[in-house]
Amino acid sequence: MKIGDLLRKGVFSVSFEFFPPKTPEGERQLFETVRELKELKPTFVSVTYGAGGSTRDRTRRVVKRIHEEIGLTVMAHLTCIAHTREELMEILEDYRSIGIENILALRGDIPRDMPDFRPPEGACRYAKELVELIRRRFGDHFSVGVASYPEGHPESPNMEWEIRFFKEKVDAGADFSITQMFFENRYYYEFVELCDRAGIEIPIIPGIMPITNFRQIKKFASMCGATIPQSLIERMEPVEDRPEEVAKIGVEFAIGQCEELLKNGVPGLHFYTLNKSRATIEIYSAIKDMVPVRDLYA
Repeated sequence: MKIGDLLRKGVFSVSFEFFPPKTPEGERQLFETVRELKELKPTFVSVTYGAGGSTRDRTRRVVKRIHEEIGLTVMAHLTCIAHTREELMEILEDYRSIGIENILALRGDIPRDMPDFRPPEGACRYAKELVELIRRRFGDHFSVGVASYPEGHPESPNMEWEIRFFKEKVDAGADFSITQMFFENRYYYEFVELCDRAGIEIPIIPGIMPITNFRQIKKFASMCGATIPQSLIERMEPVEDRPEEVAKIGVEFAIGQCEELLKNGVPGLHFYTLNKSRATIEIYSAIKDMVPVRDLYA
């Protein structure tokens, strides 16, 4: 099932993101989570891809298992900066052969342990080039998603620059976008308005990160440039050593964030699960009556 086709039909999307575990026990726990979240009838789930292609085999294995064993529509993340075009073609051909129809096309982060990293000769240096490669070699076989950054990519000097390069990915053939996590909805609304002015018409799905580990999320936020509201920091800091309290506040905050987004007609919600189900299930249970009726087979 192609995500872009569903979104074009107006299907409201609920989706969950996972990362490929490093150990067999981690994978066992992940698939417990996937089975639990399957009960929420997600439009799709996605599996991330490590910096520099470091999780290539693990990502592929998890994608294949979810597709074949769980029966969910799955989108494979693919980063391009550390691969030659030949390697990218090999990965994409493999995904096509096992029945995968959805790809999230990403540039990818520079590996932090390789400060002198240089892309291999002939690499796609930007996500736009990966989207172009997919469209040129595979036509419409894959529905192609891309990332977007409501507060701007850490490497973008300003939002004018951000919108310019986002539009290049869209013009190259992207069907939809999923945003980086954000905690203040105004950044999402302002970003969508800028996209409208630039003639960008693809669905932009907000990415929601429930805060269940405050120290971890602070680190993530500092790396990607996401702003944590001061009011939330002031609630979290006194209890950051008490996981249950942190999770309670984080879930409550995410419920409010999702409720406001739903009232403002977003095309979907994409949850960064960190391979755990509890927070996502609690949030969805609280907002489910606001979620538009979804017929994935209409």
